[in-house]
Amino acid sequence: CKFSVVTPQVSTGSYKRQVYEVPSGKQLVDQAVIDRITWATWTSVLGDEVIGIWSRHAEKADVNCACVSHSGINLVTGDDFGMVKLFDFPCPEKFVRTCFCMVTATSTVDSRVLPCFSRTHLMEIFRPLNL
Repeated sequence: CKFSVVTPQVSTGSYKRQVYEVPSGKQLVDQAVIDRITWATWTSVLGDEVIGIWSRHAEKADVNCACVSHSGINLVTGDDFGMVKLFDFPCPEKFVRTCFCMVTATSTVDSRVLPCFSRTHLMEIFRPLNL
């Protein structure tokens, strides 16, 4: 029987990435060990894998959410300016060019659909209906 290890990572209010062992709750501090972890999901805006999501003039609090696709090859982020950005994952290089999409209202009051194109991506953003 092969067991997988659950290793959660958290982003603190002081913008530090912390990784923990389960069930011990012990914090992992050895970067070599952390670098060998294959993450099942990714929702953190911190870490070497997502350095490229930060623009040159971004402040730490500007990017506030991230999620990697199920395939593990794309990352979408949201920020304080209403921008949704699509990146390749991982994106360890600083200031990566990406596909920018501004989430704005369309002609219909009840939904927002915004196609976003780049060389290899198509993304649509939906807002749930308030029924």
